[in-house]
Order: sequence, then C-alpha cells, then structure tokens
Amino acid sequence: MRTATIITCMLLLIISACKEKPSKDNPEMEQDKQTTSPAAEEWEILFDGTSMDSWKGYRSEDVPATWKIEDGAMVFYPPENGPEGESYNLVSRKDYTNFVLSLEWRISEGGNSGIFWGIMEDPKYGQPYETGPEIQVLDNGGHPDASNGDTHQAGALYDMVAPATDVTNPPGEWNQCEITVNYTTNKGKVVLNGEEILSFPLGNDAWDAMVEKSKFKGWEGFGKFQTGKIGLQDHGDVVAYRNIRIKSL
Repeated sequence: MRTATIITCMLLLIISACKEKPSKDNPEMEQDKQTTSPAAEEWEILFDGTSMDSWKGYRSEDVPATWKIEDGAMVFYPPENGPEGESYNLVSRKDYTNFVLSLEWRISEGGNSGIFWGIMEDPKYGQPYETGPEIQVLDNGGHPDASNGDTHQAGALYDMVAPATDVTNPPGEWNQCEITVNYTTNKGKVVLNGEEILSFPLGNDAWDAMVEKSKFKGWEGFGKFQTGKIGLQDHGDVVAYRNIRIKSL
C-alpha cells in the first residue's frame, strides 16, 4: 500500500511539471510569454495606423485637417487655397529626451519634409525648425534642395551632417528610418533602410561647432532644448508616415 502511494505521488508531480513547462506543443503559453516580454513593452506606439491621438498641430491642440489617415499611414496634403504663411506641422503631445524613434516615410515626387526632435512650443518660435534639429526627408532626384549640398539630402542632419551614402527608395516607396538621440552619451545616429548613414555629437562643444558653421548660427533657440517634442514637417508637399514608435533610453 505504501509503494502504491509513492508511485501515485510521483506521477502527479510529473504531470504537474509537464503542464507548466512551455513547449512547442503549447503555443498559447509561448505567445503569452512573447506578448509580455520586456522588449515589447519598451516601445511606445505613436501611430498605429488608426489613431492620431498622440499628435497635434504645432502650438495648437488640434490635428490640422490637412493630415489624413489613409491605408494605415498619416498623409499630409497641402491645401490648394490655404492662407499665405500658414503651416500645418505635426508635433507629439508628449516630450522626449533620450530615445530611439522608428518610423517609415514616403515622399511624393519632388517632395520635401523632415523629422524634428527637441521642439519647444513657445509663442516666440513661429516654426518647429526654429528650435528642433531636423533629419531631412526628400526626393533627392526631384527636389532642388538636394543640389544645395549633401547636408540637404534625405537622411541628413539638415545643413550640418551629410549621409554617408544615398540608400533612399524612389518617390512613392516607403523608407524605414531609425533615429537615435542620446544626451547621456552625447551621441546621435540615423539608420535608413537598414544602413547606418550618419552619426553626430549632441549637447557639447562639437555640436556647438557644427551649429556655428550652419545656417542656424546665431538662432536663439535652435538645438538648445534636450527635452522637447517630436515633429513631422509640412513643407508644402505630399508626404506620408506610418508605423511610428519610440523607445526611451
């Protein structure tokens, strides 16, 4: 009788262990494990293809009507008869300091746009580019700004650091972009379509020296705010963005 009891207990322990052990035969447990993994939780979704709740107009609480959601993307359409001088830039509702920003962009033929960080909303700054450095979004073959030097081409830290190579896809096709900004290490970089195309210093003497050699020399607020908003530029051309997410460092 004692031997039978021991055998029964051992069988119960084996069955319990098999139930708890993740395996290929238990895909639901594996899926739950992946869903709640720390890596997945690090990313904050800024645009999931259905809602623009994380965005607003620059110095406004509303999203400009010129931005539409189409096929899972935020698409900017310049107005045909908009007020002269009016702009329709988007900014994130939240501020960020050290981060990795991942998104896809698609520019129209002959189009121009840009991705900003460190934007400070203040009445004395009329445009996001007055405070926020820009990673250029451009049709290199069709927009005249590309002929103004490599630092004006797609992927460049605008007017300061040129991309090492042109890896952009043609107008109308998507480009995957990842921008890293880290003021703790004083380093930034851009990866475009899987290739690191530039790196740059941040928040130090080397940064100040770059600004001194650029068109932004003497600008009161340019690049001064380590914490600020992410921005997507209205440059008067059709542009689209999708799959936007950010990870704080």
